[in-house]
Amino acid sequence: MPLSPYISFAGNCKEAHAFYQQALNAEVGYTITFGEMPKSENSEEGCPSGMSFPPDAIAHSNVRIAGSDIMMSDGMTSSVSYSGFTLVLDTQDVNEGKRWFDALAQGGNVEMDWQETFWAHGFGKVADKFGVPWMINVVKQPQ
Repeated sequence: MPLSPYISFAGNCKEAHAFYQQALNAEVGYTITFGEMPKSENSEEGCPSGMSFPPDAIAHSNVRIAGSDIMMSDGMTSSVSYSGFTLVLDTQDVNEGKRWFDALAQGGNVEMDWQETFWAHGFGKVADKFGVPWMINVVKQPQ
């Protein structure tokens, strides 16, 4: 059974879709806005939580990045702070890893520059422009 992270944004999920499509060649799959949700018995807005969101805000989306599914939404009504987790992208291609790192670093915050380490041909740590933390890893294979 796969484990999929779920990332909440504060009204900029569509922007995140576009960024990840460009930066990581992400594929945006199923997407539904709050305006497209059926009305709930508990709320005229369609959101069972009773919270109110703009109709064009993303209620749920499935995004495939490097073969893994990540779910996203505009489920936060105020600023978002991500802590206690990091999304990891692994590849065996150093050039691909460097490209991913550089793309995620655009407008973001580099925590550890791209470099070779004792465990990886290339490794870097960055929080992208949305504040989502990433590690890019090109693990050295045992010889």
